[in-house]
Amino acid sequence: MSVIKVGIIGQGRSGRNIHGNMLVRLTDKYVIKAVADGLEDRRQRAEKEYGCKAYATYEEMVANEELDLVVNASPSDLHFPITLDLLNKGFNVLCEKPLAKTAAEVDELIAASKRSGKLLAVFQQSRYMPAFVKMREIIDSGVLGRIVQVDFTNNNFARRWDWQTLQANNGGNLLNTGPHPVDQALQLFGTDIMPQITCIMDRANTFGDAEDYVKIIMRGPGRPTIDLEISSCSVYPRAQFTVQGTNGGLTGNTQKLQWKYFKPEEAPKQELIRTPLFNANGEPAYCSETLTWYEGSWEFEPQGGFNQFELNTKSLYEMLYKTMTSGAPLEITPEQVRQQMAVMEECRRQNPHIYAQG
Repeated sequence: MSVIKVGIIGQGRSGRNIHGNMLVRLTDKYVIKAVADGLEDRRQRAEKEYGCKAYATYEEMVANEELDLVVNASPSDLHFPITLDLLNKGFNVLCEKPLAKTAAEVDELIAASKRSGKLLAVFQQSRYMPAFVKMREIIDSGVLGRIVQVDFTNNNFARRWDWQTLQANNGGNLLNTGPHPVDQALQLFGTDIMPQITCIMDRANTFGDAEDYVKIIMRGPGRPTIDLEISSCSVYPRAQFTVQGTNGGLTGNTQKLQWKYFKPEEAPKQELIRTPLFNANGEPAYCSETLTWYEGSWEFEPQGGFNQFELNTKSLYEMLYKTMTSGAPLEITPEQVRQQMAVMEECRRQNPHIYAQG
C-alpha cells in the first residue's frame, strides 16, 4: 500500500482537530476514506472537509468500507471495547489514549492483535515532543552525570464540569492527561521493570467524581526518582521539566530548555576530611570550591508550518506509515503502554477514598 486508507471513529476534539487535521496534510501517505460519528452535523462537515463517506456508527463504516487503518478517537471509556472489536474483525487500529483502564485489558488487546495478525498502535504522540526528544538527547550525552531525579509537572488552575471529570467515562487527570507524562517518565525510568509507586490523589476543583490532582513518585534501585504531578489547582505552575544530575541539571518546558553542568575532570580534587574545617584565619569554615560551569539552551522553532503539538502528531503518523508499509518496528508498543496502565492501576489502588475497590 502506497497510500493508507483511513477511517476515523469520532469527529470531536481528537478525531477532527488532531487526527483529521493532520491526515489531510499527509496526503502522500494517508487518505481519509470514511468517518463515523453519531452527530449528523459532524458527518456533514466531514463529508465536505474530507470528501469522504460518513456513517452514524463505526460498525456501519467498517462493514461498508475497505480500510487499511481505523483511528479510534471515540470517548475514552469506549477505547478498549471498540479496539477489541476492530482487532477481532481484522482491522489495523490506532487507538487514542488512554488505550484502556487496566493492564488486563491491554493484555486482551495484545492477544487479539496476535490472533488477527493486525497492528495495534497507540496514539502516545508526546513521545515525539521536540522538547522531550531534546531532553533525552542531553541526558543520554552524559554531561549531567548520573540522573538522580526527574520532575514532570503538568499544572494549571481549572474548574471543570464536562464528561471527562467522571470515573464512568474514564475521566480524571490521571487518564486524561496522565498517559503523556507517564509515558515520558517510563522512558527515562526504564521499561524493563515495574517502578515502586507512591501516589496521592485529590478532588479539588472538579465537579465530577474523578481526581483533578495527582502526585506520583516512581523509584527503583539504580533508577532515577520520578516526581510526576498533574494538578488543576496550581495558580503558579512550576517548570514542566526539571532534571537533577550529579554533574548538573536541566529545566524548562515545551518551548524552551536550559541546562548547566561541570566537567568532573576539570573540578578541583577533593578528599573526605573527617575533622572540622577551618579557613586561612583559623575560623570555622564550610566546604567551598570553584567549579567551571558550562551552559546550553534550546528553543522550539516551528518546522514546515507545524507547531510543536502538530509535530508530535506528524512524527507518530510518519512512524506508523513506515511500520505499515515497510515493516519498520513499532516505536510505541502495546507492551510499553501496558506498563503505563499498570502504574495507573496501582495509583488508583492506593487512593480508595476516590476509587472504591470493587
